[in-house]
Amino acid sequence: MAFRTPRAVLSLTLFLSTCAVVGSLMNQKVSAQAATEESTLRDSLHQFTDVYSVIEQNYADPLNNEKVDKIIYDGAIPNMLHVLDPHSSFYDPKAYAQMREDQHGQYYGVGMSIQPQLIAGVQRIVVLAPFEGTPSYKAGIRPGDIISAVDGKTTDGMDSVAVSTALKGPKGTQVQVTMVREGAPKPLVFSLIRDSIPRPSVDLAFLIKPGVGYIHVGQFMETTSHEVGEALERFGPLNGLLIDMRSNPGGLVNEAVAMADKFLQRGQVVVSQKGRSYPDQVYRANRGTDSKPYPIVVLVNRNTASAAEIVSGALQDHDRALIVGETTFGKGLVQTVFQVADNTGLALTTFHYYTPSGRLIQRNYSNVSLYDYYYVRDGASKKDNANREVKLTDSGRTVYGGGGITPDEKIEAPKSNPFQNGMAQHYAFFNFSKHYLSNRSVTKDFQVDDAVMQEFKAFLKEQKIDYTDQDIAANLDWVKMSIKADLVTSQFGQIEGLKVRADWDPTINKALTYLPEAQALEEHTTAKPQVAKTASLRQ
Repeated sequence: MAFRTPRAVLSLTLFLSTCAVVGSLMNQKVSAQAATEESTLRDSLHQFTDVYSVIEQNYADPLNNEKVDKIIYDGAIPNMLHVLDPHSSFYDPKAYAQMREDQHGQYYGVGMSIQPQLIAGVQRIVVLAPFEGTPSYKAGIRPGDIISAVDGKTTDGMDSVAVSTALKGPKGTQVQVTMVREGAPKPLVFSLIRDSIPRPSVDLAFLIKPGVGYIHVGQFMETTSHEVGEALERFGPLNGLLIDMRSNPGGLVNEAVAMADKFLQRGQVVVSQKGRSYPDQVYRANRGTDSKPYPIVVLVNRNTASAAEIVSGALQDHDRALIVGETTFGKGLVQTVFQVADNTGLALTTFHYYTPSGRLIQRNYSNVSLYDYYYVRDGASKKDNANREVKLTDSGRTVYGGGGITPDEKIEAPKSNPFQNGMAQHYAFFNFSKHYLSNRSVTKDFQVDDAVMQEFKAFLKEQKIDYTDQDIAANLDWVKMSIKADLVTSQFGQIEGLKVRADWDPTINKALTYLPEAQALEEHTTAKPQVAKTASLRQ
């Protein structure tokens, strides 16, 4: 009999605990079949432990801790869950801690985004941007600074996760960070005091035109609805609003409900949930808005998912916003996270969610590989819509269920070309900003003129980055925007750089042209009595 290590016993116990959670949920409702189902589950677990025992005793190589963890964390549990659906998942201790941090929207550290770059054949960690108001920002750390050491320990060859972990720590503790900066004669040493670092889900909110607000919601965390509310208060009276939720992966359902509450009337349904083991739940706008209605356009794309689809679907079904962009991802399965053991978590699908008109948002995943489900998708066409469930909005407009939120107006997402990809791969604009600002500064109204373009071209040649004058000419507006955005980010912070990109973004500018259509929708809905619907909660 092979020796079973404590780590192997712990991992095996964790797997059995996970199975027990799934099993208890499966048998939570009393039925005549409960005893039979429990017996079948017990037999299946015995089969797994028998197989594991054979592997442990007879496998050619020793089962060390790392291999045992892979069997359980990367093999048994994930594959068991993926047989159920694409979204049930398992969080090992590190992933579980990260998930909780993401939900809270804050952590303790110094406040900077970093990334690895290969510099002179060595992987170095480079500061992308310090977050405004954080210890890094206040200390004067700049984008492009190279982190050469943390607390005297070199970072050469380390990945960004390891360096990020070293920079985090208890609030009020000190960490010494050594930076190499282009143009500085010697390394710079910063003594930083760790503090609470907010991770905003609304990373950009400003008046993109007079009287027209723009809000970018990146994900749904515990602070999302509060951040949206603060942005609306800063805007004051509005003539229009663009909510950008492109590539928003979702998050907390209650925060999606709270955000939708800010635009709907009191009592209107936001979303309903229906599962097997729990009572059905209906979420409504508890407060609603008393402000004068203004046109709203919601911008989405193929990676807008989950909680972001809840908000989009609710505003569309109640004719409160015009949805533009691409058909969304189609994630209508709700996961409940159960803490299993040893700081691990099981995210198990417990509900399906439905929009106010009764649309199921979940896309079909039967007989589809996990890779194809996530990465090989075609947008819904009129032919596809013919096979989807048809529902009606409050004013009687046709909407479709069973495959994401179909936009009212389609906007094709722009695709990058080989030249743009090459510039990104070489960090051309980011590195140019370091070079350009090493001995000068810029203003917020800085313009990229011919002199700047000539200096940029010379920099590309110096860095041996291939390009042609035809490449530059064909992408001139994009090149000028990218140069300015990175320079403004370095000089004034991340938010100002994001504003430059948003002002230029052709998809955002196209979405803004639909505000008059959104206004007409709002006026039509206000003037016409809502269609009486007993089916608003249909499942």
